[in-house]
Formats: sequence, C-alpha cells, structure tokens
Amino acid sequence: MPSIFSYQSAEVDWCEGNFERSPVIAEYYNTVSQGTGWGHPAAASGTPDGTTFFPLLLLTPLNSLVLEGCWDGERLLSSRAGPITPGIFSMYFHMTLSYVGQLLDELSILWSLAVAYSFWYPKVYFPRFIKSRKHFFWLSGVTTIISTLMSFIKPAINAYALNCIAFHLLYLTWRELKKCQDRRVHRMAAVMVMWWVLAISSWISDRWLCGLWQAINFPYFHSFWHVLIALSLLYLCPLVIYFDVNYEMPAFRPKLSYWPSDSWPVVVPYIALEEPHKQC
Repeated sequence: MPSIFSYQSAEVDWCEGNFERSPVIAEYYNTVSQGTGWGHPAAASGTPDGTTFFPLLLLTPLNSLVLEGCWDGERLLSSRAGPITPGIFSMYFHMTLSYVGQLLDELSILWSLAVAYSFWYPKVYFPRFIKSRKHFFWLSGVTTIISTLMSFIKPAINAYALNCIAFHLLYLTWRELKKCQDRRVHRMAAVMVMWWVLAISSWISDRWLCGLWQAINFPYFHSFWHVLIALSLLYLCPLVIYFDVNYEMPAFRPKLSYWPSDSWPVVVPYIALEEPHKQC
C-alpha cells in the first residue's frame, strides 16, 4: 500500500500528463499556474480547488491603504493571511498528486471559506436563531469541522462540493445587486460572473472531456481554471468589500475605482471611501 505522502497517491488526477516536463513535478503547468501569486485582499473567496491569486496580489496594497484605518485588525489579518495557505498547499498537490496534498489543498480552501464567511457574511442573512456575529462564528466552526470529517469519506467528490459554494456566493451577489442602483457595481458583478463562467467551464472541460483534449494534445484547461478564477476573484473581492462597507461602516459611502485609471485597458479594481454616506 503506497504512503499517503507518495507521488500520485491522490484519488484525483487532472488531465495534464504527469512528469512530462520535470522529474519532480507531476503536473508542471498546473503547478506553475497555481504558484504565480498567493496574496489577495479581504473577501469571501468562494472559489474552490486552490485558486491562483496572481492578479489579486496587486489589489492587496490598494484595498489595505484605503481601508486600513477603518477595518478592525482581525479582518485585516484574515484578509491577508487567508489565501496564502491554500496557494501553497495547492502547489504541493499539483506537484506531487499525493493523497495528503489533495486533502491539504481542499481543506485549506474549506477553512479559508469558513473564515471569510465568518467575517464577511452579512448579518441580514443570518439564520433567525443566530443573534450575533459570535454565534455565527460558532455555527461556521461546527459546520466546517463536520465538513472536514466528511471530506475523508470520498475525497474524489470534495472539489465538486467546494465548487457548489460558488452558487451561493452568486446568489448573495444577486440579492445585493437588487438593492443597489450603482451601474459600476452591476458592471463589475457582470465581469466577475463572466470570468467565473469561463473558469468553471475550463474546470468542467478538464474533468469531463479529458480524452478529447489529450487526443488533440492540449490538456491544459485546469491551468486556465487557475488563471480565470483568479480574474473572477479580482472582481469578487471589491464587491464583497463594497457590500461590507455598506453594512458595517454606514458613515462612509464606498466607491468603486480602478487603478491606475478607468481609461486603461487592463485595470485593478479597488474600493475608496467617501463621506458622507449616501444609500446605494
């Protein structure tokens, strides 16, 4: 019986050929695309499977500069440290395809999502039996512990379960957009959904159409998933911050801005705070 740390001991193997470009890296392009960056700003990052965070690395200092004086220390710490661990573990998984690597990858994402939900899930959507953020912390913790134990039962379906969380995030975004008349917010949400659709299409293609891509010698759609889901997060994160400011800092009016400027073809979205607050 192979060790749980052994190469290719995981229940999941992606479409890219193993050890074709390196004797020590099982899935070269999946590993490289995952390792292009790990930093990302405060957000409920509801994307599974160890997403890559390269574009979000640019966004971190921008949002931190704008919100540093307003957010409490716990939120800032969780926003900066949260994605680093999933990024490292996902690289390890794609490099080794080990059983331990798979579980570390998936469970680090699960717990990062739990932290994000705990801090940024709007209070207006709390279940009726939850009376405070502290109680919601406990609910999130218990749910995550149960989910962690269940993940050992059939690890092959963990990635599918994690992907389903994105639908809840899309639903929450839709609920918030119904309250908001700012066209810039709606446009950013539309761009975020576009990148997510492209990303999940790449993920599904790699998972279900692997034989086709291998036949034409192009088994790299999981690498595209890493990049595309990062682009989706690039727009999701400012949206989460925008809605969070409306709820948690009513004295301010959040404004979506782009760095270096709106006129550039490639931009990084971020949130600026203005006073006085005007209801969205």
